[in-house]
Amino acid sequence: MLSLSDKSENIRRMFDSIAPRYDFLNRLLSFGIDQSWRRKAVKFICDRDISQVLDIATGTGDVALEIARATLPSVKITGVDFSEEMLNLGRQKIALSPYAERVDFMLASCEDLPFYDNTFDAVTIAFGIRNVENKDKGLREMRRTLKPDGRIAILELSVPRSTLFRLFYKFYFQKLLPMIGGFFSCPDAYGYLPNSVNEFPSVEAFADAIANAGFRNVHIRELFFGAAHIFVAEK
Repeated sequence: MLSLSDKSENIRRMFDSIAPRYDFLNRLLSFGIDQSWRRKAVKFICDRDISQVLDIATGTGDVALEIARATLPSVKITGVDFSEEMLNLGRQKIALSPYAERVDFMLASCEDLPFYDNTFDAVTIAFGIRNVENKDKGLREMRRTLKPDGRIAILELSVPRSTLFRLFYKFYFQKLLPMIGGFFSCPDAYGYLPNSVNEFPSVEAFADAIANAGFRNVHIRELFFGAAHIFVAEK
């Protein structure tokens, strides 16, 4: 059983509630761009010899599946999430894929990973780090479970720097997205999304947090005029 703060427990319940429409709304609200962003993030961990990968905040398993597609059949992927409903949908997707023998799911929090030190060659988290209440602790847990020289790839939404694009982005994110998401699913959840992005640290501040957690060679890749970024670093 997970031990979560009240805030994290509320977020977990929210994700449980939107799980049935989560994949559909991801594609609809991002115009399908979220899939290409995940592929780009996964590429950063696939240019090396790896055998075990951890995907945190795996949700319904999109990144876990992408890792399986992009790696050798010998590579094993473990996906963790604090939402049981999300994991149940992920298990169904994996069972229908060619990768059922390579992907396992576990109920776990980023801040308390149930793995030994130096277990994984790579760790990924896509659109999930902003939902981690204690991000510094989450980053330290990622580092702890990584093998020496192991790599992390973190994909997260952000507020664009361009003034013109930021105006359009904020209108879509703060007005249209909650309305569309609320129509198909839970209004509170799709009101939470833009708020969580606005409250996320700046790109520079989060890169500093990664370095302060003990990572080296921190690199940042900007996506779609700064609407998202990929952070890559090594243990």
